[in-house]
Amino acid sequence: MSALDELHARLAATRVKLAEATEHTNRAVELLTEAEQAFVAAHDQAEPWLPPQLAGALEQTTADVNRLSAADTLLSGYEASL
Repeated sequence: MSALDELHARLAATRVKLAEATEHTNRAVELLTEAEQAFVAAHDQAEPWLPPQLAGALEQTTADVNRLSAADTLLSGYEASL
């Protein structure tokens, strides 16, 4: 196997793991959003209580989704230039 073929194979493996991480992170965003909605629905009041960590977790996980997407874009560009 040539070095270029090996590089393509490793890039492909990296992209598979990146896709898996993206799926898991997107699911985490969904679950955090559902948790937020459950807290709001459980408290039928004008200002429902939400754990202070929930907003931070949702914000960080959404940022992770964006970083994973950027990494995928960079890998695509790098692979296309090979």
